[in-house]
Amino acid sequence: MQANEQYISKRIDVPESFAEVFTYFYYAKNNGLKAVHKTLLPSFQTIMVFNFGKESCISANDQITLEVPNCLVLGPIKQPFQYMLPAGTEILVGNFKGDAFYRFFGMSLATLPSPQHPDELISDNCFTALHHALTRIVSPEEKVNFILSFCQPYLKESDKIFEAIAASNDTAFNTVKVAAEQTNLSERAIQLHHKKYLGYSAKEISRYQRFLKALELLQTYTSAGTKADWFEIVHECNYYDQSQLIHDFKHFTHLSPKQYVQFQEAICMAQPV
Repeated sequence: MQANEQYISKRIDVPESFAEVFTYFYYAKNNGLKAVHKTLLPSFQTIMVFNFGKESCISANDQITLEVPNCLVLGPIKQPFQYMLPAGTEILVGNFKGDAFYRFFGMSLATLPSPQHPDELISDNCFTALHHALTRIVSPEEKVNFILSFCQPYLKESDKIFEAIAASNDTAFNTVKVAAEQTNLSERAIQLHHKKYLGYSAKEISRYQRFLKALELLQTYTSAGTKADWFEIVHECNYYDQSQLIHDFKHFTHLSPKQYVQFQEAICMAQPV
């Protein structure tokens, strides 16, 4: 939890019964007199944002700015974006896990118009009504419990094909090939199902996971108060050379490795998939 007189943020874990639906919820409130600006790094998760107060804003590459209404679905988050939290505003963000978005909305993440108000996805205004109910609840934890109770009746079971993909993601180097053998489907079919359930390819997530390992190693140097050994990070994370590492940093953060170290206090990182 991060807290001061102007800005409060914390992670809210979900009960074990929802551990396969949400990784966690993130809560932030700006008690100050000025807007707070943060950068959110990619998490490869789809998120649902509830906004309370003035409309927040998100932008990617400083090119497109979008006002966040009472509720917004965004993702999967493959690129960093900046968000602005106005004074007196709070947000509550749910991070969907695995195929949970597909189980809830029945919509392929590969074709999801993003960002989008969830009411547009189901031709109803139930999320607007949900937001209205949440405004009357003060505690962030109680807000989360209310959301969980709301979504529980609508969740469907995971498809068997996704279960095979998830199992091979955890254990196999070639996820697509292993899942295809287990389901008697072609590798092309598994690739299409992978994007349908998760919104990204096995190749994309493999690259991202290698980058995450680099961030974890970098954090060990930061925690120890020592200068990062970039050559060691290149070797341990199986990068071809330092230029490939720099390329991934710019792809996932829009910063060079040294710039990331300099500005990481203003960067938010959701728990990865």
